[in-house]
Amino acid sequence: MQTLILTAWALLVVLGASCVSAETAYVSNELDNTISVIDGATLAVKQTIAVGRRPRGLELSADGSTLYVAVGDENRIDAVDLKSHRITGSLPSGEDPERFAVHPDGRRLFVANEDDNLVSVVDIAKKAVVGEVSVGVEPEGMAVSPDGRLVVCTSETTSMVHVIDVASLELLDNVLVDTRPRAAMFSPDGKQIWVTSELRGTVTVLDTETRKIAGKVSFALPGVSRELIQAVGLALAPDGMRAYVALGPANRIAEIDINTLRVERYYLVGQRVWGIALSPDGKRLYTANGNSSDVSVIDLDRREVLKSIPVGRAPWGVAIAP
Repeated sequence: MQTLILTAWALLVVLGASCVSAETAYVSNELDNTISVIDGATLAVKQTIAVGRRPRGLELSADGSTLYVAVGDENRIDAVDLKSHRITGSLPSGEDPERFAVHPDGRRLFVANEDDNLVSVVDIAKKAVVGEVSVGVEPEGMAVSPDGRLVVCTSETTSMVHVIDVASLELLDNVLVDTRPRAAMFSPDGKQIWVTSELRGTVTVLDTETRKIAGKVSFALPGVSRELIQAVGLALAPDGMRAYVALGPANRIAEIDINTLRVERYYLVGQRVWGIALSPDGKRLYTANGNSSDVSVIDLDRREVLKSIPVGRAPWGVAIAP
C-alpha cells in the first residue's frame, strides 16, 4: 500500500510539473485591439492585453522576453514584456504592417508594409527604420532563413515570392507562385521555402538555393466546395517531419508529410481559421478562428481537437511562448 501511495504521489508531481511548464499562447484580436493570453495548462484565457488598433502579426523576440505585435492602423509594432504583460514601447514599421519576421540575431525586424509595397528593416535598439526594399503589390508573408542570410516576402497581388539578401538588402530573386500567396516559412534545415496560396488553395515548396519549385500540395475535402479551400496560415514542425496549413473558410487544418508532400489528415476547427502556431515541443497546434472568435487547440499526438477557447473578436495571429 505504501508503495502504491508513493507511486501515485510521484505521478501527481510529474503531472504538476508538466502543467507548470505548459506553454502560453498569445492571440491577436483584430477587431478588439487586444491580445488574449491563453494558459496552456488550463486551456483558458488568463489575461487580456490592450494594444494598438488592428493587431495582426505576432512574433517573439529572439530571447523570448518580448512579444512584438503589428498594429496596422497605428503604423507601428508594439512591444509587450512577457513578464509583466505590459506594453513597454513601440517600434516604427512603415505603412500598414501585417506580418513581420525577427532576425535570429535579435537586432532587426523585417516588416511587410502592405500599402507601400515595401519591406522595412527595423533596428530594434535604435527604434528606427534603417532600410527598405521594394517588392510586389500587397506584401504580406515574411520569413528569415535559420542561418539569417535570407529574407523572403510574399506579395498577394503580384503572386510572387521575393528573396532578399540580408547583408546587402539586395533583391536576389522574384519567383512566381500560385494566386494570392499569404504565409511563407523556411524549413527547419533552411533548404526549402514553403508558401501558401489563398485563392488557388495550394502550397508551393521552393528549393532555397535554386529558387525552383520542388513540389506542390493541393487539398480536397468531401462536401466542401473548391472555393472555400483557401490556404493561409502555415506552421512547420521543429523536427522537420510535418507541416500544418490553415484552410480558411473550409474550417480545417491540413497535416502534411514534409518528405512525401502527402496530406495525411484534416482537423475540423473553428470558422475561417487563419493564423496558426505550434507549441515549442511540437505537440500542440493553436489556431485563430476569425469568424467564430475562438481558438482551437489540437493535440497532435492524440490527433484530436482538445478544446475551443473563446477569445476576442476576429482573432488573426498566434504566437507561443514556453
